[in-house]
Amino acid sequence: MHIKRWFSALALGAKQAPLMIGGQAVMEGVMMKSRHHLATAVRKPNGKIAMHHRKERSFSERTGIGKVPLVRGAIMLFETMVIGLRELNWSANQALGEEEELSPWELGLTLAFSLVLALALFKLLPLFLATFITERAAGGNWMLNILDGVIKFAIFVGYILAIGMMKDVKRLFQYHGAEHKSVNCYEAKKKLTPRNAKKFTKKQARCGTTFVVYVFVLSILVYLVIPFGSSFWMKYLLRIALLPVIAAIAYEWIRFSGRYYAKSRLVRIISAPGMAVQALTTREPDLKQLEVAIAALENVLGKEQSASKKASARK
Repeated sequence: MHIKRWFSALALGAKQAPLMIGGQAVMEGVMMKSRHHLATAVRKPNGKIAMHHRKERSFSERTGIGKVPLVRGAIMLFETMVIGLRELNWSANQALGEEEELSPWELGLTLAFSLVLALALFKLLPLFLATFITERAAGGNWMLNILDGVIKFAIFVGYILAIGMMKDVKRLFQYHGAEHKSVNCYEAKKKLTPRNAKKFTKKQARCGTTFVVYVFVLSILVYLVIPFGSSFWMKYLLRIALLPVIAAIAYEWIRFSGRYYAKSRLVRIISAPGMAVQALTTREPDLKQLEVAIAALENVLGKEQSASKKASARK
């Protein structure tokens, strides 16, 4: 009954709690996701908006794992990566006027390559450099892990700054800003129009960029459990093995901060570093980009509202 009232309030423009919506920027567009639905809107070369919708019920929800704190985090992260890659592929085809999509095998290989590259760039290289410096400075476990975290963060910032100079990535970051502004407009219970959304901040407490920053910080603490005397490769393998634990903790904080960011000063203080880094991955969108983001958001909201009405009618 609560969900029914939420959608009735939405239709009437009343001040009721909104659904929690997540999103992602894609090529020339935005993907929006609610609990059961996903929509990706893309601006095509002819100026029209292409819309792609599908029901999206996560493995965590289907199996009940979604109700188990910590356990659900790692699974949700993997699912988000798969969904994001799939929607990026679809958006690229629409933006370029093509119709070919990646096969499941191609999707899997692309995801595997991305994971290997990420592990090499953000795990292997930082550990190598941190170990090199720590050994020569006769440091201990704290020094090793702090250096490891700082180097990872520096590589991440450098990587974002480098790709941010590319024209296509700049537009992707603009759509990232459009995603945040549209969701913020919706959560403020304002009418979803490009001009209304334009007034809102580009920052969002549930952003993936903030999630990455949390992972970097948490890794410094979690990796302290790895014995300092372990071999280099054992430290590397244990770091990979502990990634699901770190992701799970970061995911729970993302959920918590998303709900209480506006209400708690303490949450805002803790979230400040991650929110600040979002300045690197978002750009100010124009009204046309906001129009695309709102189209995806309204599609998801409409599907949820329709499903809610059907469920109520069956009772």
